[in-house]
Amino acid sequence: MSYFLKPKSLLFSAAALLAAQSVSAQVFSNFSYKGNDKIYNENPLKSDEMHSPILQGCYPDPSITRKGDDYYLVNSSFSMFPGVPIFKSKDLVNWKQIGHVLDRPSQLKVDKAGFSEGIYAPDIKYNKYNDTFYMITTQIASGIGNMVVKTKDPEKGWSEVKKIEVGGIDPSLFFDDDGKAYLFHNDAPDAGKELYSGHRVIKMWEYDLDKDQVIAGSDKIVVDGGVDISQKPIWIEGPHLYKKDGKYFLMCAEGGTGDWHSEVVFMSDSPKGPFIPASSNPILTQRHFPRNRANMVDWAGHADLVEGKDGKYYGVFLGIRPNEKNRVNTGRETFLLPVDWSGTYPVFENGLVPMKPKMKLPNNAINETGKNGFFPNGNFTFEDALTDKNLDFRWIAMRGPRESFISTQKNGVKLAAYATNIKDKAPVSALFHRQQHSNFQANVTLDYQPKSEKELAGLTCYQSENHNYVFGITKKNKDFYIVLEKTEKGVSKVLASQKINYKKTIQMKVNVVSDEYQFSFSVDGQNYTNLGEAVSGDILSTNVAGGFTGALIGLYTTANNIMDFKN
Repeated sequence: MSYFLKPKSLLFSAAALLAAQSVSAQVFSNFSYKGNDKIYNENPLKSDEMHSPILQGCYPDPSITRKGDDYYLVNSSFSMFPGVPIFKSKDLVNWKQIGHVLDRPSQLKVDKAGFSEGIYAPDIKYNKYNDTFYMITTQIASGIGNMVVKTKDPEKGWSEVKKIEVGGIDPSLFFDDDGKAYLFHNDAPDAGKELYSGHRVIKMWEYDLDKDQVIAGSDKIVVDGGVDISQKPIWIEGPHLYKKDGKYFLMCAEGGTGDWHSEVVFMSDSPKGPFIPASSNPILTQRHFPRNRANMVDWAGHADLVEGKDGKYYGVFLGIRPNEKNRVNTGRETFLLPVDWSGTYPVFENGLVPMKPKMKLPNNAINETGKNGFFPNGNFTFEDALTDKNLDFRWIAMRGPRESFISTQKNGVKLAAYATNIKDKAPVSALFHRQQHSNFQANVTLDYQPKSEKELAGLTCYQSENHNYVFGITKKNKDFYIVLEKTEKGVSKVLASQKINYKKTIQMKVNVVSDEYQFSFSVDGQNYTNLGEAVSGDILSTNVAGGFTGALIGLYTTANNIMDFKN
């Protein structure tokens, strides 16, 4: 059993190159995030109802499994560190984040990765035959590719990474009743057989549980192109295999993770195929409805199923909710729907009609979201004094462990300033919280006085290293300035700057209404002054900036400020 837990090292391999400079001390405290979306105000819950999405903000590509009474759910995390957030629930309604699967540098090597690289589409499975949890995924960084980790207890950490010798992306595992295991994944067609752009295949391999490796030569293409290759379907991916009533069901995403996204299903008498597509495909999509529909959910797909304790099936999947300007700043979120499997094939209940913002609670559950340690839902306020030695799991870093640059104190959290800035493909000194609403307010208190123009600290609204806003305090000559910088397509421009006088402590706030981001500050804790005009959130949107992530709000500092602005 030596493949299980190793000592947790919080040392980052590139720390010597990114050593904190001898710069001014700065402490962040009293962070507050408050969501105020119209959809929740206009759709209050009854006692037997819940909201969907169940995880708001950038929690894409969900996968789910169950052991006994406990459900476990994971999401893609790209270059966020730690990686692969993991949640636990007993009723599919109330979820607690119990940590991250990849929580140390030996597992997660994303220090040079772009934000939308890193960890793609994790699959979590519980193998009841050896009482082991597996998380298999693709790490688009450091040459790792497809990989697996495992554990006996998801709350006690995961093994070191084992590289899986297959190409493509989106691997998943299936454990059959006879003790055999199989791996499925997306890949390119065989050499010379790609028929069109977006043509992909699903491959199956036999999997050796003792070696945690595919069996060489066992690979077979089980889906070519998609449901009907004559229609040139694109991006068949995200495969999951299930067994019901002696039949094998292969469920995949098809259409690309945009507005043609869908979920399709195939059936076979063997895990090796041949797989016959359901005549009723797709079994989940939102692509056929008017673009101007109210409370729009779109891009639905990349799903996974779990059999509930009551014998009924449920599905988790990603979707997006554009703001009033059809921008996707909250990113791809995790939704839940019941699944009707009373016929031959499964179908998502209400997954082929315009989705609603709320649904009935499954199996007479009680909705405790936002209470008793459960993840919040709907419009909520998250407040954090930032003094707890163990920061909330919602706080993540970028490309390296947060423990390498933070220290908590009785008056807040201190961030050591790296010699990198927000535009670098490298670890940065920033703690991030996901944007979870189209309308929200975030504010924080900053205790800081920079010594030079190379130093800066403040807030960032971040979509990637190439698309972000920085709202911070710096120094020029002998004066302190508060500045707002926009970076779009890697090109930066200072939008506003103002000389300020303050006694070390300043409050900083971003207020967002639909797609307008207004940055403001207060030197007395009561009266706020806007810095410049409200700015567009377009550069923070997935469908403008590209990539696969939602926007983040960051507490940020750097010892390499390169803003150029006039006094």
